[in-house]
Amino acid sequence: MPTMSSTSENYSCGGLLSSPSGTLQSPFYPRNYPNNANCVWEIEVKSNFYVTLAFSDVQMEGGRCLSDYVEVYDGPLQTSPLLGKFCSGSFRTYTSSANLLTVRFYSNSRYTYRGFQAAYYSTPADQSTTLLCLPDYMHAVVSRYYLQSQGYSAWKLSLNDPYCKPSITSEYVIFDIPYTRCGTVREGNNNTIIYSNLIRGSSSGALITRNKNLHLHITCKMLQNTWEQIMYVAEDNFEVNETQYGRYDVNLTFYHSASFSRPVNDSPYYIDINQNLFLEAYLHSSDSNLVLFVDTCVASPTPHNFTTVTYDIIRNGCVQDSTYATYYSPYRHVVRFKFNAFQFIHNNPLVYLQCELVVCRAHDYSSRCYQGCITTSKREASAGQDSVTVVAGPIQLQEAAAENRNARDFK
Repeated sequence: MPTMSSTSENYSCGGLLSSPSGTLQSPFYPRNYPNNANCVWEIEVKSNFYVTLAFSDVQMEGGRCLSDYVEVYDGPLQTSPLLGKFCSGSFRTYTSSANLLTVRFYSNSRYTYRGFQAAYYSTPADQSTTLLCLPDYMHAVVSRYYLQSQGYSAWKLSLNDPYCKPSITSEYVIFDIPYTRCGTVREGNNNTIIYSNLIRGSSSGALITRNKNLHLHITCKMLQNTWEQIMYVAEDNFEVNETQYGRYDVNLTFYHSASFSRPVNDSPYYIDINQNLFLEAYLHSSDSNLVLFVDTCVASPTPHNFTTVTYDIIRNGCVQDSTYATYYSPYRHVVRFKFNAFQFIHNNPLVYLQCELVVCRAHDYSSRCYQGCITTSKREASAGQDSVTVVAGPIQLQEAAAENRNARDFK
């Protein structure tokens, strides 16, 4: 039944779903959803697996789906093909071409309905060729059985740079391809960084062949926090298209001083009120032409909820805390900053920090890393911007920790 919706209830929705299988649904399902929702779920399973998403119930406004609807994308939002947009019906099923599928639920109508419910699961992709985009190199594996079945020799595969040799086992030919060597080509535009190479192969015949030469294109595309990985065979030779997605590896670490020489290894990290807290964010990548930018840092008394009780240190590149300051870093992929310790009133004495960081190409002055502070209205215009999210902590005041110990001893 449709109802007039109220927006006064607090709710959260969307996020990253990384389990092999699971469920998702509109806020408050099976009760009516709010009329101001804009939820985005990224379903990311293991590399070289596909995502299958099945909707068991969909009830919204119907008609042309102008105000309330669900969208399913074959990859990241904004940069991937739209698989479907709908607002009614059920038993719709979608399968990704890679290991990442995005679901967006949007509502903006006067009347709201029950919403939707869906389940997803992962299925293995064809293992004849696989590709992983790791922080330092591309890891491409080709099945020797596959090569033999198509008439190609495992011993006649090479990269753009023929001096970079693969490892050959009884079952596989394995290439570990650096992003900065072995003939890897680097290019990009405002939104992506692209690394590509080419595996060439020839027939296993000794004298003649009627097979075309094998061209296996290897491509890793970086979309801020997301790698798009593609492997395909050109020239109509047994076309293979494989796309995989992964995440950048970023560490967020507390340090004892502004020299950033001694990391804090204690957990919790016991501190004094108003003490300087020094943090360093480090991007693990072999490409030195990448820039790391702190977009948002939010504090919370709990490690899994950064929406209910929070305190902003910096948001959308705009400093919110007067004690926040940045420090010089000798590397583009390392950022250093500090703020002064505080505690939440009437809450858990622990404090956790969640930061969103953006990765960009160096000297790409149109990218997010060079835009600085962006107001909310301007931010909405670039909603497709992705970021790496990392959590640090907990930190705890020495005084609060002592009070807790005394309370336990008294009992």
